[in-house]
Amino acid sequence: MIRFLQSGNKAAKYILGGFLSILVVSMAAYLIPGFMSNVDASNRNGVLASVAGEEIRTEQVSKLVQQQMRAQGQRVPDFYMPILMQQAVQQLVQTQEVRYAAERLGLKVSDQEIRDELQNGPDKQYFFPGGKWVGQKEYVDMLARAGLTPETYEAQTRDRLLARKLFNTVAAGVSATPAEVEQEYKNKNLKVKFKYALLSLDDIQKEIKPTDADLKAFYQANQLRYKNAVPEKRRLRYFVLLDKDAESKVVVSPAEIQAFYTAHVDQYRMPERVKVRHIQIKVPAPGPDGQPDRKAVDAARAKAADIAKQLKGGADFAGLAKKYSEDTLTAQNGGEIGWIQKGQFPSPETEKAAFSQEKGQFSAPVETPLGFDIIQTVEKEQARIKPLSEVKDQIEKELKAQKVSDVVQNRASAAQETAQKQGLDKAAAQAGVQVVESNPVSRTDSLPGVGPAPEVMGALFAAQEKAPDMQRFNQGFVVYEVAGIIPARTPAFDEIKDRVATDFKADRARELLEKRAQQLADRAHAEHDLEKAAKEFRATVKTSELVGRTSQVPEIGSLSGAASTVFALKPGEISGPINLGQKMAVAALIDRQEASATDPQFAQERDSLKEQIDSQKKQQALELFMSNLTKQLEAEHKVKFNKTEMDRLAKGRG
Repeated sequence: MIRFLQSGNKAAKYILGGFLSILVVSMAAYLIPGFMSNVDASNRNGVLASVAGEEIRTEQVSKLVQQQMRAQGQRVPDFYMPILMQQAVQQLVQTQEVRYAAERLGLKVSDQEIRDELQNGPDKQYFFPGGKWVGQKEYVDMLARAGLTPETYEAQTRDRLLARKLFNTVAAGVSATPAEVEQEYKNKNLKVKFKYALLSLDDIQKEIKPTDADLKAFYQANQLRYKNAVPEKRRLRYFVLLDKDAESKVVVSPAEIQAFYTAHVDQYRMPERVKVRHIQIKVPAPGPDGQPDRKAVDAARAKAADIAKQLKGGADFAGLAKKYSEDTLTAQNGGEIGWIQKGQFPSPETEKAAFSQEKGQFSAPVETPLGFDIIQTVEKEQARIKPLSEVKDQIEKELKAQKVSDVVQNRASAAQETAQKQGLDKAAAQAGVQVVESNPVSRTDSLPGVGPAPEVMGALFAAQEKAPDMQRFNQGFVVYEVAGIIPARTPAFDEIKDRVATDFKADRARELLEKRAQQLADRAHAEHDLEKAAKEFRATVKTSELVGRTSQVPEIGSLSGAASTVFALKPGEISGPINLGQKMAVAALIDRQEASATDPQFAQERDSLKEQIDSQKKQQALELFMSNLTKQLEAEHKVKFNKTEMDRLAKGRG
């Protein structure tokens, strides 16, 4: 058996999270054309699908979803689970397709290759911290915390390496040509200057003056838009029992505080902890082949080493964190993370550095899954138990809140029972409060004495008439009954004339904006003069600076969006309409300055540009391969889905 290492919960998350991101699993579901097109209507209990005879069962899918949720450290609503389960089916199908294709090509992964991956791969700091293997027991324990067995983990590692071999074979020989690299440099560094005429939706909307006949016709043509536009309303009878009314009657004795402290003393154990700052230098995520960019890693390592050198020279840690740290959440605060206990650090190395240092010391650069960290230990606290004197007020507050909650809960339950048996008025009288009778209210309204409380309004609008009940809200309880229901209805034209007018203007303005922008573009093309055409349409004309693809232009916004069309124009050429949301524009190019391959900057960027293009082309090759592989296996009827089981899995999607 392949042996593993010691690691805490955080490490388990990192390893499992990274491990489950097998390239084939990460591909989008659209790469399976006609997913579930080959459906086997037979009912094989527990079997969801098969690929080349290998079954994918419900328990496999459940385990994968649980592992992924555990790796992310989060829960999802129950209604979303069927969606995650179906995505997991797709992932397992793709994994099995890759396994089948790799084996058909004679590709295999040996046990030694798996050992090498664990010892030298991107997660080596967990497998062999400091280059030292940590033992079988820790290996099994850590996997158990991550919801895995050694057999499962090793099988998944084999799949990942097999996928990497297959994809390396598929992408072998895929490389950017010198011409493609040069063209990418030119595209990236192209700068343009242009005039643009703007038409505003707001300006056009002000021009629209609909008649009553226009609005009535619009109302009739859009009946579905106004169906039940007057929402359901309800008349309510209720009274409120507030927490604050019971607070003055509740007392917590010193004996109760002492007893609680004695029974819950473990709650007040403070583990050893440190207050830390860090400076983080990130590295890019691994490429499509699962391998990191070694040049980028070396560059990050060198940058971190230079920062450490500056610190040793007496530079201010907080100042360097603000200047260099790539953790945007902490950099602005001088890299301050705050108090952290053991087991909460993202890696064993950062934890070891933080706890082994004295107050004020900082570490050498520590390699982590995200890059390199320099850790400063700002404060240190030894493990201890908080004395009663330190937590007395906190305990008293908690006990009093619980007592108040119990008192009000008992009052509300008694009032509810009385209301259901003898009526709401009798229950209010026994509680010493008055019944409030509301005007008709909608679901979005607030009740006097209650205030904004969606949970209360939700209960009120789910209740039946004359059926007393109660509902908790943040200040107490509401005991209520529905006195009457006014159903939702479609309003007559006169009732919502103002809303119809607003809708009419908005719709008409959008149509006119698009039409007028097209007319402006057509006129500018015919006249070969944007400014002359703009005058006819009373459009504002402005001129940009010399700008690049990532620039922002006033009233246009980012040139990486719809306005990127200006980079395809030649000097003197006029664009078509450019949709900017609340505005539309027509542009005319004034100047176009292309970068040259003779620029010194090109020589500096050539290698990185080539790597980017290589990565993109390899990814495209892999996507095409996966798409064709799925089509082929479906054509050969090697991919089948069990309709009965898949339908069962999909229940609850709505």
